[in-house]
Amino acid sequence: MKIAIIGTGNLGKSIAKGLITNNAITTLYLTKRNLEDIQDLEGYKNVLLTTDNIEAVKQSDILIFAIQPAHFENILRDIQPYLTDKHVIISTITGFLIPQIEALIGSDQFIIRAMPNTAIAVGKSMTCLCSNENGKKRLKIAEAIFNRLGHTLAIPEAQMQAATVVCASGVAFWMRLIRATTQAAIQLGFDAKEAQELAMYTSEGAANLLITNGHHPEEEIDRVTTPKGCTIEGLNEMEHKGLSSSLIQGMVASFNKINNIKKEQI
Repeated sequence: MKIAIIGTGNLGKSIAKGLITNNAITTLYLTKRNLEDIQDLEGYKNVLLTTDNIEAVKQSDILIFAIQPAHFENILRDIQPYLTDKHVIISTITGFLIPQIEALIGSDQFIIRAMPNTAIAVGKSMTCLCSNENGKKRLKIAEAIFNRLGHTLAIPEAQMQAATVVCASGVAFWMRLIRATTQAAIQLGFDAKEAQELAMYTSEGAANLLITNGHHPEEEIDRVTTPKGCTIEGLNEMEHKGLSSSLIQGMVASFNKINNIKKEQI
């Protein structure tokens, strides 16, 4: 696949690393105003670095936009004359809706929105996808790309803001939970390196149990809780201190913040 990533910042670079690692490219153009930040990707086969967005568009079929929302409109206007019926437009930009993109480049374009997270760099992203009517014809292409970099789920555009909280911001929320588990392990006598190792691989195992077995989390919890046991004692203490409610309230607060930012932009 001939792919261009327009705006190779943190997310764009993570996508690029995932594509390179999984051999998912024929050519990969990476654009950025300051190429020094992505020089480490220059040595890979068929990977080209450029400051010229139009050149990247001309040489590619799939265009993945990972730029700041404030720059997106101007860049779309710049490249619009060079878009053809071969191009698939994939936007990873939070809050920039498909009708807004259509207004700039036309509803006849194949337009897809993707919401991955930074775990895409290691092939473990949870990526939500939606598209315009024409983009439905190319949704399988986006799924093929992002399924090589993790897991995808097609959703209505109306749920993309919520998906940002659950999947993109969710990485940070899970990191904080893993960090708290690490701190507890240190207090219980493990050194810092051992504590983090215990926390990381235990959380990975818990997620994989659900993925592999398809069970509800409570079903797996029941497997490790016994009457008057240490597990249920710990779980109940966490709930008394508000673990679940704090997490839910935090995610709702994050969702409300996204919606407020959108209203301010309007």
